[in-house]
Amino acid sequence: MRSMWKGAVSFGLVMIPVKLYTATETKDIAFRQVHREDGGRIRFRRFCTIDDQEVPYEDVAKGYELPDGEIVILTDEDMADLPLPTTKNIEVVQFCPAEQLDPILFNRSYFLEPEAAGARAYTLLREALEQSGKIAIAQVALRQRESLAILRARDGVLVLETLLWPDEVREPDFAFLDDNIEVRPQELRMASSLIESMTIDFDPDEYHDSYREALQELVTAKVEGRQVMQPHVVEVGAETSSLADALRASLAAAKSGRPDGAAKAAAAMDGAATDGAATDGAAKDGAAKRKAGTKAGTRQTEPAASDEAKPAQRRARKAS
Repeated sequence: MRSMWKGAVSFGLVMIPVKLYTATETKDIAFRQVHREDGGRIRFRRFCTIDDQEVPYEDVAKGYELPDGEIVILTDEDMADLPLPTTKNIEVVQFCPAEQLDPILFNRSYFLEPEAAGARAYTLLREALEQSGKIAIAQVALRQRESLAILRARDGVLVLETLLWPDEVREPDFAFLDDNIEVRPQELRMASSLIESMTIDFDPDEYHDSYREALQELVTAKVEGRQVMQPHVVEVGAETSSLADALRASLAAAKSGRPDGAAKAAAAMDGAATDGAATDGAAKDGAAKRKAGTKAGTRQTEPAASDEAKPAQRRARKAS
């Protein structure tokens, strides 16, 4: 487990450094909202109702709405100035018998682990609570909100239970409470006998979440039957591998986006590419011809023998 809070339990002049851990976890099977057709995840975005623009998270503030619709905006700086004296302390204010606490007030449960320096004082408080049968009423600030809480001993550790404030519990307001409903003594005795016959020690391990188990079996059956879908993920903003890829992508976008002008531009790009290839080929052919022509031209441009020198050249060839 990973601790979510560090502080100290204080009662009287005793300070016990502790770490706080979430004591419970939900076992619900998590689902995502997806598109039925292709399995793509559904995303939710924050839009302002006035300018219809998407709002980045850093620009979102807390707003308190007045009855007339006006909004009071509270910034992080405003919230930071609020007094929270129990931010790093679990301050014990009194002790009381455990049976005096109505379970309807329970909110969330946390385990407390002592730091090495506070292990002895932690053990002392735990054993004192166990022997007295009492609980400690405390106040603590978690997640920027101060809560009423209790400390009690359970399985060798101290447990912090955050409580609802009394004004957060609703009053039951039902019409039948005003009715004078009569219960017969014989019916009451029978109901009491039924309760007595069904009374046994509570063992939570005997109970299980049959709905979650059936849901897990359904998911497993679909997986084994390969009734699964792999969403196709399109990466936005991926770099193209080369200039040619970028040109091809631009060309395709131009062809699909503007049928007339884009088609002409695309044709011009295609033509330019073809002309470029032809030009390259022609250039290579021309270079080869020029090279060959240079050699041939060398022989053709040698000075021709004069008419007077021709008979002498013939006699020289015969003599040879």
